[in-house]
Amino acid sequence: MTNTVLYDSKDAVATITLNRPDSLNSFDADLRADLISATSEAKDDSAIRAVVLTGAGRCFSAGADLKAGFKTGSEVEHMLVNEYKPSLMNIAEMEKPVISAINGFAAGIGLSFAMISDLSIMAESAFLLSPFSSIGLVPDGGATWLLTNGMGYKQAYELAIENERLPAQRCKELGIINRIAADDVLLSTAQEWATALAQKAPLAMARTKKLMREAHKLDYAAAINSEAALQNLCIDSRDSREGITAFLEKRPAVFTGE
Repeated sequence: MTNTVLYDSKDAVATITLNRPDSLNSFDADLRADLISATSEAKDDSAIRAVVLTGAGRCFSAGADLKAGFKTGSEVEHMLVNEYKPSLMNIAEMEKPVISAINGFAAGIGLSFAMISDLSIMAESAFLLSPFSSIGLVPDGGATWLLTNGMGYKQAYELAIENERLPAQRCKELGIINRIAADDVLLSTAQEWATALAQKAPLAMARTKKLMREAHKLDYAAAINSEAALQNLCIDSRDSREGITAFLEKRPAVFTGE
């Protein structure tokens, strides 16, 4: 990786920081490539049990770097599928919770990276922005799916075409973020949350994530079957035996991910 993404790990928590603060963490080729590498590292490292994704400086991310010049339609399509999608899918598919710590603002495809995370915490002064229609484009990076599933069609469509800032409190009311923190403690609050999650049962968290990520595809009966199949795997794990034993013995459980 170059220095456009910072990767730090401590106490089973990886912190991934978009690091182009002078460009408001807008995505250029290096940042796109480095974020694939960083999310792949977090995904594949069994010692990491939770991840925090944030931005350096004034904001989370301003989206694509428009100063890089105009691209043809086919170039942009290739970029979205081959240079953005892999890191977005890494976040969605890794078997550990990812918390987006949204500082300043998340705009454009930066919004997609904030929203694809499993959990989100925003700074009090932060906002989301979907500016695409103002420059003749459609939301990308899966934003249409993320916003529609997160807040419903009418609210999502309004956000996408009106280009209005959506402040933290409104995001919380709509249910698309989990928590709000004071600006100066946003990152530490997210890292403390991630550290607490890292103490929980990894297999249970991974399989719960898988079930909930796929729930929208299933009817109720199919969801029961999917839960039953994964419960079959969980109940025979060492973590399940440890969790039940610790509960009966009234002590904290020590989970190993086995």
